[in-house]
Amino acid sequence: MNRSSIRPNAVAGMFYPERSSELSSSIEQLFDQTNDAPISGTIVGLIVPHAGYMYSGSTAAYAYRLLKKHSFDSVIIVAPSHAEYFDGISVYNGSGYETPLGDISIDNEMRDALLKNESLIESSERGLRNEHAVEVQLPFLQNVLPPFRFLPIVMGDQRRDYCFHLGKKLAHILAGKHSLLIASTDLSHYHTYQQAKNLDHVFIHDIETFDCEQLINHLDNETTEACGGGPAVAVMTAAKLLGANSIRILHHCNSGDITGDHKRVVGYLSAAIVRTN
Repeated sequence: MNRSSIRPNAVAGMFYPERSSELSSSIEQLFDQTNDAPISGTIVGLIVPHAGYMYSGSTAAYAYRLLKKHSFDSVIIVAPSHAEYFDGISVYNGSGYETPLGDISIDNEMRDALLKNESLIESSERGLRNEHAVEVQLPFLQNVLPPFRFLPIVMGDQRRDYCFHLGKKLAHILAGKHSLLIASTDLSHYHTYQQAKNLDHVFIHDIETFDCEQLINHLDNETTEACGGGPAVAVMTAAKLLGANSIRILHHCNSGDITGDHKRVVGYLSAAIVRTN
């Protein structure tokens, strides 16, 4: 792998531990804090949070522990762009990502398929240079999966048409493949504890009922909030087209449950998107 085209880790030491031994130990401790949530059927996708591990790591662990003893040909992570707005969708143009646990290769074939006949999706670093919403998922995946290739996708604009376009394109290129879809999102931001619970309840209901249209409607009219609401809609759309027929909420909370500060909280959720026979 050409090291000059590998994205260096950007938030190690901030969102998660920088030393590999400490990082592995931290992830194992997060798994130890979760309970088994057996899933009946095939896991097609996950919805997971992306805050610092001390805040949302335990919620994410409920989802990632389901992947133990599994393997996938490729993992596709769809995330929002927190620091850079652009009109479109960006897939990383390099050869891999670095984490303290090692390098992960980009799935070049999957990227080429995603970019074919595209004007909306581009191969670039836009939205990906320092974006934590993709990066924080990788150590979890490295902990539970054998070596895998992946595709990091960031939505610079989360408008309705872009969400459904990306979801349909992902379903098209993943048909017949053994891949995992991941939507990276936190929920409501900086409301009081009760306000956050009310807003997040709407998101949770739309997820549980697997209603992509209702979710994007509620996001558009601000009945609910999620910084990665667009990625969630895109992944849900792709998963449904790939045969998924249920979503199970694994865990949800907000930062007030962790810090005790109920004045300005952030909501977190993890869920499994499943295809049952």
